[in-house]
Amino acid sequence: MTNRLTNCKNRLTNRCDAGRLLSYVVPVPAYPDDRSADITAALGALPAGTPVSEVARRLMDLFTGGSLAAGTRLPPERQLAATLGVGRSAVREALAALEILGIVDVRPGSGTYLRGTASDLLPQTLRWGLLIGQKNTEELLELRSGLEIYVARLAAGRATSGDIAELSASLRRMSASVSNLKAFAGADADFHNALAAAAGNDTLVDMLHVVRSLLQVYADRAVHDEAAARLAIEEHEAVFRAVEGRDADAAASAMAVHMATASARLAAEPAA
Repeated sequence: MTNRLTNCKNRLTNRCDAGRLLSYVVPVPAYPDDRSADITAALGALPAGTPVSEVARRLMDLFTGGSLAAGTRLPPERQLAATLGVGRSAVREALAALEILGIVDVRPGSGTYLRGTASDLLPQTLRWGLLIGQKNTEELLELRSGLEIYVARLAAGRATSGDIAELSASLRRMSASVSNLKAFAGADADFHNALAAAAGNDTLVDMLHVVRSLLQVYADRAVHDEAAARLAIEEHEAVFRAVEGRDADAAASAMAVHMATASARLAAEPAA
């Protein structure tokens, strides 16, 4: 009897009481209900000889599609491989690439988990795609200009009274900080963020956030003196008046003017 109890304790780190085994539950991280069946059903088989890049793309399309919650545990490698019709090494390499992109979290001994929601993951994947593609500054400025103009047009038709108040507050902070260019830059960014929020299109906001972050290295040059700051305030006020007046065409035109001067400043000289 003594041996039996001793073995019980050594094997299971339980305690045995009067010959009965009392189960001991080890806490494990919580995660959403098992979605393995749904995930494998959504993936489907790939053609024979599919490269690892295509395996990663198929997985990424599913993971960023919005149907899976953050923290979802993915099926084991062998199950994914069987579903996709590829070798386990291809799945392993694809998951490793997605981990680098910040899309999944591989936990040895536990499994692979989806790291964020679709809205969390999209900016990350876009950022990596643009970096890997080695887009130049001129192209990024063109893209940002187009996105900002469209944001202004949408905001003119969708801004709430709260959005208008946020934009107005940002303008006041810009006017109050023309002699403090660091504070001015923060208020300027707040204006554009408030405008993007007023546009009511999360995907558009995500894309704009990525482009802005890639151009961040040029941000210190955006406004370099009080004269440029005052001009920027005038341009922002024109956008604000158009949005407040619900004039989409005027808002887009005013933002186009602002983007032209802002882009010219940013592209004036290479980053240090």
